[in-house]
Amino acid sequence: MTLTVYNSLTRRQEAFTTVEPQKVKMYYCGVTVYDYCHLGHARACIVWDVVRRYLQFSGYQVRYVQNFTDVDDKILRRSREENSSMETVAEKYIKAYFEDMARLNVKEADEYPRATQTMDGIKRLIHELEHRDYAYASSGDVYYAVQKFDGYGKLSGRKLEDMQAGASERVNVEDAEYQKKRYPFDFALWKAAKPEEPAWDSPWGKGRPGWHIECSAMVRERLGETIDIHAGGADLIFPHHENEIAQSEAVTGKPLANFWLHNGMVKVGGEKMSKSLGNFITIRELLDRGVEPMAVRLFVLTAQYRKPIDFTDEAIEAATNGWNTLKEGLLFAHKYGEKLDWGIGDRALGIDKNSIQNSYVLRFREAVNNDFNFSTGLSVLFELAKELGKEGNILVHQGKTETSSAELQKMWQTLVTLADVLGLQAQIEPETTTDDGLSDEQIEEKIQQRKEARIAKNFAESDRIRDELQSQGIALIDSKEGTKWHRS
Repeated sequence: MTLTVYNSLTRRQEAFTTVEPQKVKMYYCGVTVYDYCHLGHARACIVWDVVRRYLQFSGYQVRYVQNFTDVDDKILRRSREENSSMETVAEKYIKAYFEDMARLNVKEADEYPRATQTMDGIKRLIHELEHRDYAYASSGDVYYAVQKFDGYGKLSGRKLEDMQAGASERVNVEDAEYQKKRYPFDFALWKAAKPEEPAWDSPWGKGRPGWHIECSAMVRERLGETIDIHAGGADLIFPHHENEIAQSEAVTGKPLANFWLHNGMVKVGGEKMSKSLGNFITIRELLDRGVEPMAVRLFVLTAQYRKPIDFTDEAIEAATNGWNTLKEGLLFAHKYGEKLDWGIGDRALGIDKNSIQNSYVLRFREAVNNDFNFSTGLSVLFELAKELGKEGNILVHQGKTETSSAELQKMWQTLVTLADVLGLQAQIEPETTTDDGLSDEQIEEKIQQRKEARIAKNFAESDRIRDELQSQGIALIDSKEGTKWHRS
């Protein structure tokens, strides 16, 4: 089974290959740290987290780098609003980022380079572009000359001549920045310092970098000249990723990335999420109102990663119900392992990799190998969870299972392994109790006491136990297979 992925650069699905055998260099354009992360960030971070997990599950050694943009107009604007500094704002929201991602069980990247920590690499790259005549200085700014790069537009499919024609009526020739440029679509590599703004020394005077050059420099410095996967949201294809390609490849003469992967956007109730529409939802707002973090992960993974996804109350309710089903399966060993003679502790719960190479894993891999189709892969997990749930009910009500204990353990181990690939983890919670504190085990003990009373023909005691349980919302059903019960 060959992994194939949709490459935004070639606009087709291709067999996945790497620069170095079994090694993946992967870069994700991370967040600009001026506010709390929202649902769009949640989707992107979860998707690329699971892509990385799956590649590791498939035997690849993955080096995953995710940047923080920590110098930007939005950060400076927020620092003025909060009467603080750019550094203070960036640190505040970087800390918040890690808190939010930990709640969503997003694994940390191998490195988190920041723009402010990459100034030498940024200036070196601009100097090389200038030396190769792809960049020019103008009144303290430095611009990239897009007409010099023959491949400009190859990622987005845009042509400069079409863009020029479409923009002819919108260009403000009186604009100061426009007057500095040789061509309207040239973009800034370095911006001259403005009063009371952070600035760094450079050969072109004090200033700060443009957004696009930051990522080109960070990719080159941390991963090299050509990487395997460059990932990000679809909204970054143009101009950000297009400009990254132009900057990097003009200097190296090599592909910046062999595979460009982009996740779809998040809508809220069918509309684009925005503060002006009042449908802007941060991750912490959502989780703090009681939505399960794993339900959010599941919601994200039920959609094809390249397509838009619509966040609605109904969608998150469906994801929550789905997570409850998976959670029951994941906690099967905790609830029933001892009764099935699996033992306790690591001996029971440890995963034997030899026991999971079965038809379920093969079907999961076959689904996900088709352009990271996690939504179809999830159906395998639901099948396992439902089967374990059914066997758990049979065990509770009949005292034995229809499937052998060894086979059930193999199914549970497979479910846990595949769920881990998707970052879905269930926490062991206190046992469900009735209002008077009766747990499932205590109910089973009462039923056993009633059974012994009936064997001893002490029907008064048997009826008393039945009535006691019934008064607490526990209904008993006697059958030839034994006594079944449920909470009414």
